[in-house]
Amino acid sequence: MIKKICNILSGVLLCALVSVALAILLPMLLGYREMAVLSGSMEPAIPVGSIVCVKPTEAPQLQAGDICTYLLPDGSTYVTHRVLRVDSDARTLVTQGDANDAPDGEIAFSRVFGRVAFHLPLLGYITTGIRTPAGIFATCGLAILIILLNFIPAIIAAGEREKTDAPPPDDT
Repeated sequence: MIKKICNILSGVLLCALVSVALAILLPMLLGYREMAVLSGSMEPAIPVGSIVCVKPTEAPQLQAGDICTYLLPDGSTYVTHRVLRVDSDARTLVTQGDANDAPDGEIAFSRVFGRVAFHLPLLGYITTGIRTPAGIFATCGLAILIILLNFIPAIIAAGEREKTDAPPPDDT
């Protein structure tokens, strides 16, 4: 009975880990760049904690209504907002977050990374959390738990065999 429970638990945990890993790795293998959504500027279309999967796209290919990701002038922060207008002559576009009151201003074509193809809700929490010390600890703990669940039945069975194989106590 314990063996069955441990096998089910380890199977469920392993399937969950593989599912999350595939959801994160498969888009990367297909040429998308994944980025976690850290603010609510695109809610409700893209909730906080999602991963957006961005396909590198030349800015002139974008149209009003597309959701794109671009680099801020600081060079280290990406923003994902909806395209309002594309000005091919000025080589700029204007974006705005769905939840924002005002447009972002003109963005040079050279700062545009690509078009958002789809998003995966909640996985952004995992990808950002796993990079923290607590996330690394939790991931290692989960791996250890899966391994232990596979060995616990054998340890229990060995203990029970030891009890039955032990000679009876000497009452003399």
